[in-house]
Amino acid sequence: MSLVSPEPLPHPMAGQPRASVNSSYITPPVHSTLMADQDEMEDPDQLDRAPLLLKQPHMGLSGANGGPLISRCPGDSYCLVYMIFFLLGIGSLLPWNFFITAKHYWIYKLSNNKTASAAHGEEQRPDLSVYFESYLAIASTLPSVLCLLLNYLLVNRLSPAVRILSSLVIILAVFIVTTVMVKVNTSGCLEEFFFGTLASVALVSGASNLFSGSVFGISGHFPMRISQALISGQAMGGTLSAVASIVDLAAAEDVTDSALAYFLTADVFILLCIFMYLLLPKLAYSRHYMLALECSSRRDALPETCSDADSQEGAPVGTESSTSIPPLKPILQKTWLLGFCVFYVFFISIMVFPAVSSGIQSVNRDSGSPWTNTYFTPLTSFFLYNVADFCGRQTTAWLQVPGPTSRILPVLVISRTVLVPLFMMCNFQPRDQIPIVFFRHDMFPILFISLLGLTNGYLGTLPMIYGPKVVPRDLAEPAGVVMSFFLTLGLAVGSAFSVLIVHII
Repeated sequence: MSLVSPEPLPHPMAGQPRASVNSSYITPPVHSTLMADQDEMEDPDQLDRAPLLLKQPHMGLSGANGGPLISRCPGDSYCLVYMIFFLLGIGSLLPWNFFITAKHYWIYKLSNNKTASAAHGEEQRPDLSVYFESYLAIASTLPSVLCLLLNYLLVNRLSPAVRILSSLVIILAVFIVTTVMVKVNTSGCLEEFFFGTLASVALVSGASNLFSGSVFGISGHFPMRISQALISGQAMGGTLSAVASIVDLAAAEDVTDSALAYFLTADVFILLCIFMYLLLPKLAYSRHYMLALECSSRRDALPETCSDADSQEGAPVGTESSTSIPPLKPILQKTWLLGFCVFYVFFISIMVFPAVSSGIQSVNRDSGSPWTNTYFTPLTSFFLYNVADFCGRQTTAWLQVPGPTSRILPVLVISRTVLVPLFMMCNFQPRDQIPIVFFRHDMFPILFISLLGLTNGYLGTLPMIYGPKVVPRDLAEPAGVVMSFFLTLGLAVGSAFSVLIVHII
């Protein structure tokens, strides 16, 4: 996607509408009039109502002293900003993915039998491990909703730097404790370990959503490719955690050694995310778009504050001086349908993944093959889902159909409901209420999990990147937080239904 054009375009003609979609869906009359001439820009609010994406090489906005408020847009050298947001996307869902993909470890820790066979689920498991994924989903999503509400209230009161760095520190601290607990014998206090783990999940999930909501809000001030990089990174985080889980299972004979290496990997990557975020404001491409945010949020202040902002290279990205709560009504008026799509996509996904999908066993489990015993669930449930999810999200970089106002998008989203009964009719074990297994071949769950991940990635990403682009530029960051709230609300409601689905089966 080209971000610049060789010539600055003329000022909008009087009476022409202003577009609020700063993407490829800008209507032709507005697409040719995004630029404002220096001498004709008189309305101080015009900058805030203009589309967020400015595709010209310079903006030509001048302050009271005649100096430029926003300079020529630099290029993203070596795609560093793109890669940083991609890594931050990985880090935003890394805690959740590392918790849910360590299935053999949780079975081991929550089982009375400390043998290797119990670690691989060969003996009857207690209820704590049978329903652990469902309880894990509930513990992770309910605090997330509250944290995203808090994030919306703090979006103009607390700088994104404070929100992001504090949340990363909390995540790192919880994961260090989780890593230490790997080698602690908890066989005599299973319930205490169970509820302690759920409390850790709740804490790290709330911090993760505060982090992801803040980063996604910041990405709304950048071109759409940056938002897409962030969302694709989230899917890659799941893929990397699944790969790490499989490698650890294959390399380590003892389940605790495998889990120790697994969680240490997460610790290192969280440290990498902190370093990458601190590096972000030092890049000229990042400073350019964050300067536009500074000028937008300080339109009532002296214009010189904006011209001086570019010199603050060491300051963390995204600091606002306004303390007002963003207006919710105009955001919902523009994004309610997109928000519903995000909600329903993740509502269906979390209903079956991982609570149901990870319980589906190979129909040839008794063959004694490592494929049907050790690697079937990590490969088919976690790895395959995350690879398909990543492919779906990455596809949005080249294909963005349907558009943000299309009625086909919610139809496609609702059609995913059929996946729920399909998963229920696979070889989920243990099953008490529905004894009949309709799909008696391993290819069926592989097909269904691939379809679930692919549609989750594509149909979930489109409304997420559309949301901050269909509102005025001064509402882009709170719109990103609102879209993250819809996502988390879908996860919360879906996780509650996942417990019901498991009990029905």
